[in-house]
Amino acid sequence: MKCWEITANNLSKAGWSWGCVSAIDSKGRTIWIVDAHRGDGKRFSVHAEEKLTAFLELERITHELALSPLLGDDPN
Repeated sequence: MKCWEITANNLSKAGWSWGCVSAIDSKGRTIWIVDAHRGDGKRFSVHAEEKLTAFLELERITHELALSPLLGDDPN
């Protein structure tokens, strides 16, 4: 199993639906766009030059969201 697949599996286990696409930017470079959403309306998208980097950034964001109520940072 590849590292990005492990991260994607972790997102799924945490209740997130996710998607991933690659695109070519205006300079001809490949970029990866990864997004995650869940039933409570939360949705996040990130892009990076490497697939794993995009997934790791998305995982970081979703972990911060999960921890924010515990740390008193919950905006709701």
